[in-house]
Amino acid sequence: QEYLDFRKERSRMLLSRRNQLLLEFSFWNEPQPRQGPNIYELRTYKLKPGTMIEWGNNWARAIKYRQENQEAVGGFFSQIGELYVVHHLWAYRDLQSREETRNAAWRKRGWDENVYYTGEGTPTYSSDPLPVLGAPALTCLSFPSPVPLIRTMESRIMIPLKISPLQ
Repeated sequence: QEYLDFRKERSRMLLSRRNQLLLEFSFWNEPQPRQGPNIYELRTYKLKPGTMIEWGNNWARAIKYRQENQEAVGGFFSQIGELYVVHHLWAYRDLQSREETRNAAWRKRGWDENVYYTGEGTPTYSSDPLPVLGAPALTCLSFPSPVPLIRTMESRIMIPLKISPLQ
């Protein structure tokens, strides 16, 4: 019943909808149910056409630096829908642990070498709440990137619904 109520409420807010069929990167952990409480960060990268293999090669080397704390939930790329779109899903206890974990990754030798090339530009912040998984996103960043592989990047912080296997 809670889900049906959510769908009814969501339909009043929904302005548009896009669908994608995603495939999982073979070098990421397969997403598993998690005990919470956690917040999740969904980072979406829109790549320049023809850069997916190069992106995958860099991240295949880089992901090992982020799997020790189990924050790497899943990595996916679009197969149908808008192409050259990559999604990374990360789990954190809270926003403070997110900041600490990300800062610690940049101090690891090897992470910077593999990720810098695929990295990020200067962010523009949006305070508009985004309904994601039935919960408002806390913040959203998006920015064009000077890095050769990325056209744009967006980050959403999500709070799971009670029915989600990812808590």
